[in-house]
Amino acid sequence: MSPTSTSLSTLTQAHCQALDAADPLRSLRDLFTVPEGVIYLDGNSLGVLPRATAQRVAQVVNEEWGVGLIRSWNSAGWFESPQRVGDKIAQLIGAKPGEVVATDSTSINLFKVMHAALLIAAPAIKQGLAGQKPAKNIVLSERSNFPTDLYIAQSLCAQHGFVLKLVEADQVASAITEDIAVVMLTHVHYRSGAMHDMAALTAQAHAVGALAVWDLAHSTGAVPVDLHAAQADFAVGCGYKYLNGGPGAPAFVWVHPRHAERFEQPLAGWWGHAAPFAFTPDYQPAAGINRYLCGTQPIINMAALDCGLDSVLAAQPLGGMAALRAKSLALTDLFIALVEQRCAGQGLELATPRPHALRGSHASFSRASSGYAIMQALIARGVIGDFRAGDPSAAPHSADGKDILRFGFTPLYLGYADVWQAVEHLVQVMAGEEYLRPEFNRKAAVT
Repeated sequence: MSPTSTSLSTLTQAHCQALDAADPLRSLRDLFTVPEGVIYLDGNSLGVLPRATAQRVAQVVNEEWGVGLIRSWNSAGWFESPQRVGDKIAQLIGAKPGEVVATDSTSINLFKVMHAALLIAAPAIKQGLAGQKPAKNIVLSERSNFPTDLYIAQSLCAQHGFVLKLVEADQVASAITEDIAVVMLTHVHYRSGAMHDMAALTAQAHAVGALAVWDLAHSTGAVPVDLHAAQADFAVGCGYKYLNGGPGAPAFVWVHPRHAERFEQPLAGWWGHAAPFAFTPDYQPAAGINRYLCGTQPIINMAALDCGLDSVLAAQPLGGMAALRAKSLALTDLFIALVEQRCAGQGLELATPRPHALRGSHASFSRASSGYAIMQALIARGVIGDFRAGDPSAAPHSADGKDILRFGFTPLYLGYADVWQAVEHLVQVMAGEEYLRPEFNRKAAVT
């Protein structure tokens, strides 16, 4: 039985409970600590704590650090942790062993790969200035891309003589022209959940001699990704969302082997040196992806991310990413249908594409106003999603200009009955106008 096999007019909580009973992934929930009375729909922002993490972190602190002390860099394998954790991430993004390192933050890793991409493109600019061919000096991105990506791109373009061109999502394909040097996109959009066709856009970029840089923050562990099949050039991603690595978990970086040794990344720290403990005064980059490391790694955080990855990889015997994706789509289909039916007339409009091929693992609804207060009222009831403010630069009355209520569906620990209960709470919040209460309209620092 599936959510779509039963008419919505007759769908009940009992039907959802039956779907949970038949779910082949239901045992994975036991790997997580989900607080009693909480329906957690924000795993696309911060994943749930795996049960194994606390014990593993305590082991690192009490035994490896407390007893092993500095010896643990060798005896406990601390030094190799970026590569070891990176190899686990590689299994989720279509990369090969030895091609990914877990390190730094998404923003810092994006700076590294964008710098490398611009250096590759720089000779084309010089040729253009010499009149030999049109200058390829434009970095193309989506106007509503995640802000940190745009900030990094703005900074690097200013430093290296490039121009950042921003277009709407539906204009990206037509904007990939001969003057484009780098296409920088987020695979799954952080607000709407809309998903780009990575393979098609990468092929378009390559057809005009451009490089493709992908941010996988809302993709890794949520949707199947195959970087090699897509022939992507560079990719970065986040460790604390669907990978359940904990707040501030290390991010990751992947570079296609054809580019890995073409240029040195700009943050030439000692961990990216060919021989860190030779302590030579001159920088000699490590081979391959290891040169994208920089400084000393956060070992406690790395251990937590390692546990988070194990919680995702636990789905492999049950069908892996294909099974997780199928359940994610079923959960979001159910949620979208129930909200549209049961909250009709409340000003909530679906902001996420309906076709499965065009969306990630969160469902967003827009509203002209009160989005923050509605989400706070839900959180007070134990339904935790999140809010994103409308873009003040967007066209009037456009979807980007409205408040967004964002609901993430992580199939590892969410079930169909959770969806039913979440919508029931939303119905009550809207019908009773609970969101008008003053305490739900006072914004905190983190929204």
